[in-house]
Amino acid sequence: MDRQPTLRGETLLLRPLVEADREGLFLVASDRELWALHPSHDRWQRPVFDALFDEALAEGGALAAIDTASGCVVGSSQFRPSSAVPGAMEIGWSFLARERWGGAANREMKRLMLAHALATVERCVFRVGSGNLRSRRAMEKIGGRLLPLTQVVDYPDGRRIAHVFYEIDRAALARGPLGA
Repeated sequence: MDRQPTLRGETLLLRPLVEADREGLFLVASDRELWALHPSHDRWQRPVFDALFDEALAEGGALAAIDTASGCVVGSSQFRPSSAVPGAMEIGWSFLARERWGGAANREMKRLMLAHALATVERCVFRVGSGNLRSRRAMEKIGGRLLPLTQVVDYPDGRRIAHVFYEIDRAALARGPLGA
């Protein structure tokens, strides 16, 4: 599967993340409220963001989300082979500017990424911090099915956080538009 495609939607363009996106993406990520419910709640800090950005470039599969009207970076997401669900592609490490919350941007980003991935793989999974109720509700809104799988992650600051997994497969995507 091509993990760094260019995908065009009505309001978003997803394209491979490049070094030149660092400053624009940091402007989005530096909003402390973006990370309030996220297990990595300190990604608004420059050194933490830079480590995330560097890892995204090194791992491959990272996409910048560009607003088609303004041309500005409004978020990011990634494709990675799932380490928890063999044969599945994980979509994650996603974030969007807060002004995009509650609208169609998340659904559009996920719809574009799922359509691309599910043309090649049978299913996609999303790992969500178990306490991240905002992201869990978003997964349910787009038709994610909660899997009976939990993974505990040890964070550098000493916290242990359980993550749950949601799945969307080809059959779910074929049933209709996400969030309908």
